[in-house]
Amino acid sequence: MRFASARMYMWAPSLSAAWRRLLSTIVARAGVDVTVMEEADPTPLDALWQRADMGCMFMCGYPWAMRRDRPELLAAPVPSPPRYGDRPVYVTDFIVRADSVYRRVEDTFGGTIAYSVEHSHSGYKAPRYHLLAYRTPERPTLFGSVIGPFVRQRPVIEAVIDGRADVAAVDGYGLDLLRRHAPEVGNRVRVIDTTLPAPSAPAIKDTFFRKLRRLIRSSLISVILPSGVGFNSQATPAGDSEVVF
Repeated sequence: MRFASARMYMWAPSLSAAWRRLLSTIVARAGVDVTVMEEADPTPLDALWQRADMGCMFMCGYPWAMRRDRPELLAAPVPSPPRYGDRPVYVTDFIVRADSVYRRVEDTFGGTIAYSVEHSHSGYKAPRYHLLAYRTPERPTLFGSVIGPFVRQRPVIEAVIDGRADVAAVDGYGLDLLRRHAPEVGNRVRVIDTTLPAPSAPAIKDTFFRKLRRLIRSSLISVILPSGVGFNSQATPAGDSEVVF
């Protein structure tokens, strides 16, 4: 039996429930033997991405690109906020506490930055590349201290909120979803800088059973694109968004 998971973007209880409803509907319509994994499952994401029984799950684009045996691509979200330009892309946001004095990422230099994990594009690779522009021979180190890895990005946000970190870099799409589903948390941080866009984290499956890919993609089309245009806002976590295949 294969599994489905959107744990990568399960950042709030109602968001987790929405992803489970979506995945359960997709699996049911596809008529395939795939179980929707519970968020509480302790298996790390990078371990899940190595498994040979993936039915449908989100995977960070950086580790996917670095794999020789890349899992098969099923779809990628096109987030609805205008900053994504109706494209299957996302960004990394540099966040600080909403009530902090920081206005630019430069203002946080010398302070503490938090991060999720080294193999994360949004939580590590993209912000490092973005910050290269600020490094000079006279200033080879930008921050006084670094805390992490927190592994997941929700704890990174909490580190900023509770004052353990002055700044952190998080998945902008995930932050948009958090503000929609848990504004009491998402609105406690403020964005002070944003990286260049990168391809959205894709939904993938293992490389076995090509028929499974066809069935799941057909089900994705029927569930997410009921009118051939975009997400059904009643069925999906992101509301009025689109998806590409």
